[in-house]
Amino acid sequence: MTKGIIALDADGVLLDYGLAYADAWQRAFGVYPLERDPSAYWPIDRWQVEYLEGDRLEQFRGAFDVDFWASIPPVPGAIEACQALAKAGFELVCVTALPEKFCEAREHNLRAHGFPIDIVHATDNVGTLLSPKADILNSLKPAAFVDDFLPYFVGVDARIHRALIMRAKNGSPNSGDLLVHVDSQHLDLLAFSHSWMSE
Repeated sequence: MTKGIIALDADGVLLDYGLAYADAWQRAFGVYPLERDPSAYWPIDRWQVEYLEGDRLEQFRGAFDVDFWASIPPVPGAIEACQALAKAGFELVCVTALPEKFCEAREHNLRAHGFPIDIVHATDNVGTLLSPKADILNSLKPAAFVDDFLPYFVGVDARIHRALIMRAKNGSPNSGDLLVHVDSQHLDLLAFSHSWMSE
């Protein structure tokens, strides 16, 4: 019998989108960018790349295709954390702010790395006051929800334990008044898993 559901964000929690961003840049422009700030929250600040517009922006966006979303590397320790949580009896689901058309690619990506996650809920990244993940989370009623982007906790039922991953501090949006919407803070998913299973 399961101990309950734990809902996990993908990019920044399970998968290293920031690292994959450099691969996308190379695919689009043929050059792998140098790293500028490994502690930067946003990929455009982490890598020595320019701000794009017009045709070059469209060219770059073209690199974020099915192959990209199916091949993002895991965050160090994330597979270990998920395996430990699953072994302890928790059902893991992924709730990701990603267009539905890439959901199957994300499922493939997680399976390929050996994550014990069978269900992926894609909620497009819409601009609203509430988290685009709130409706599905409030319907799932997981024991805990883990994300690395503070605004995505707004509107999530307070009966769900809301765990914020505090990665990459430079330029991070994870500070300020919205912290009232989280219950705990952790360095990464592995740290969360240790904390969760020790309670």
